[in-house]
Amino acid sequence: MSTTRPYPPGDRGPEPSGASGASEGGVAATGASGEGAGAPSGAAAPPGGPQVRRLSFDDESGVVPLARDFTRQALYAWGWLPAASADQRAAAEDVLLVVSELVTNACLHAEGPDHLRISCDNKVIRVEIADRGTGQPAPRTPHRAGRPGGHGMFIVQRLCLDWGVVRTPGVSGKTVWAELGAPA
Repeated sequence: MSTTRPYPPGDRGPEPSGASGASEGGVAATGASGEGAGAPSGAAAPPGGPQVRRLSFDDESGVVPLARDFTRQALYAWGWLPAASADQRAAAEDVLLVVSELVTNACLHAEGPDHLRISCDNKVIRVEIADRGTGQPAPRTPHRAGRPGGHGMFIVQRLCLDWGVVRTPGVSGKTVWAELGAPA
């Protein structure tokens, strides 16, 4: 498990370019509608900061496909899809797989997810899943590829630039976050 970034969700700390994930650039979408901020086709994010979308899972069923569809809509809005190359297609598929794995883990181990927050700047897409669970996600070690189950956090670890868990003192639950590089 990564603990290399002690910053709260949405804040990757100071960056040389002056960009910070703390900014909620654009309009955050809430609810299952997915309507919200989107960059023009072909652009990952505007120069003013990251694009952010948020999906609440209150009283929703089928949250894994809902999260994937919501994320896919954001990837279209941010210009990741339709992909112009195999590398860009693979990057978008990696984001969708990480969203599926994190939401599934929240369903299996943490009483279900509360919300999904995704943000995108020109370099990184960040996925955050908030849940009410008290457990600490970690890849199973040793990883046994031939056995069923237990591969989710191993997949997240392999596909992401970084990932971690943030807890807010005095608040139950946690936020599991993962960051993936933008396609070239």
